[in-house]
Amino acid sequence: MAVAAAVLVGAAGAGVASAAPGDPTDTVMSANPVAGTPCSVTAKACVELATHTAWLLSEGRIVRGPVSFADGDVAAPTPRGTYKVEWKAQHWVSREYGTPMPNSVFFAPGGISFHEGRQDTPSAGCVKLTAADAQAWFGYLQVGDQVQVR
Repeated sequence: MAVAAAVLVGAAGAGVASAAPGDPTDTVMSANPVAGTPCSVTAKACVELATHTAWLLSEGRIVRGPVSFADGDVAAPTPRGTYKVEWKAQHWVSREYGTPMPNSVFFAPGGISFHEGRQDTPSAGCVKLTAADAQAWFGYLQVGDQVQVR
């Protein structure tokens, strides 16, 4: 089993899903959406699974994005819903798969996070970003920030 390493920030907290993980009913536009995204002004990170597009948001405006990402597949889909950043780890290694997950920002149950990863393979439910985007998400998002996955 791989060992987690380096920088851990924050503490575990509960994410709140607005629909069951993987529930396609959570695809409607949010009330009071940020222009150009499917997410509301309360989100700090917005993920649109249908277009494989993500954004960082601040007070109703886009501060980074749109960027593309790789997500889960049919066997391990990325869960839809509204969550909060639970914790961060700059140098994390997956305990389940033994693979590096640099710049991880954990936000949903089951170890779902934003992290750096290959863009040509699906994840195990995570949102895999390029190296530069994963660094930006890690630097910007803080424990408690809202993440909306649509």
